[in-house]
Amino acid sequence: MQAPELLAALASGAAVSGARLADTAGVTRAAIWKQVEALRARGLPVESHGSAGYRLPWPVEMLDAGCIAASLAPVVRDRLGALECFWELDSTSSELQRRGAAARDLSVVLAETQSAGRGRRGRTWLSPPGLNLYLSCLKRFDAGMAGLAGLSLAVGVIVMRALDHLGVAGAGLKWPNDVLADAGKLAGILVEVSGEYQGPCAAVIGIGLNLRLTPALREQAGQPVADLAGLCGGEPPSRNGVAAALIGALVEGLLAFEREGFAAFLDDYARHDLLCGHPLSLSGAQGDLRGTGAGVDARGALRLRTDDGSERRIDSAEVTVRRA
Repeated sequence: MQAPELLAALASGAAVSGARLADTAGVTRAAIWKQVEALRARGLPVESHGSAGYRLPWPVEMLDAGCIAASLAPVVRDRLGALECFWELDSTSSELQRRGAAARDLSVVLAETQSAGRGRRGRTWLSPPGLNLYLSCLKRFDAGMAGLAGLSLAVGVIVMRALDHLGVAGAGLKWPNDVLADAGKLAGILVEVSGEYQGPCAAVIGIGLNLRLTPALREQAGQPVADLAGLCGGEPPSRNGVAAALIGALVEGLLAFEREGFAAFLDDYARHDLLCGHPLSLSGAQGDLRGTGAGVDARGALRLRTDDGSERRIDSAEVTVRRA
């Protein structure tokens, strides 16, 4: 019995004895214990209950591409280039990048777990199996890189639209591409672009969305984090339902961005902007800045009103922004 089969056997949240798991799989109880430890090492809190066996503290819904596709509107389903769920990848974005020109427009890849999930500025994105959502989408653009200003901010709006569709309130956007709730990171967005500046290009959009975090994962994150369980009274929405809402919002939103650019998202971004009107401190390669957030411009640059009354526009994501 490998880790995916063990997680499926424990997914209901009911206790299952080691002996029963071993008999079902035709392996020794020691082999089951080894796989339990492997899941624990990945961040899944498998509990031991003596003779009752092993159990999870809550049910887990495993990802199912057929279930996700069935929840999509036909117009969205018809536009998808691919919809695939994997047990483990190094990174969903890396998987799409490896496919190169063979990957069709609006291909979507999800994984139960990632061994090398990537965040912004080279950070690692924790990716335990069964708890959260790790998804990447490929979008091809004929206009080239020159027309992609504000794309990462637009994706933030797209995530907010998916949360609205799910009835989840309490989240907002922190420039350039973080989704926060209760001052902790709820979702991270990484957009990686390849191709020509003036000609065809492709964007691989990676999204990590926290549905349920354990205390150990919160500590391991090394920064304030949030999850949908906390926003929903302790029980997050269905993982497949969240995936379908996010994919539907991505397809509709990316097609709108292709037609209209960031202008189609500017008003919604302003509605969810967590920095506008607040004192900010910025640090980066060009030094430190202080001022008050004044929203974003039509290209997605951060507008900062400095203490001397002038306005600076920050369009490099290689800067750290904090509310002062």
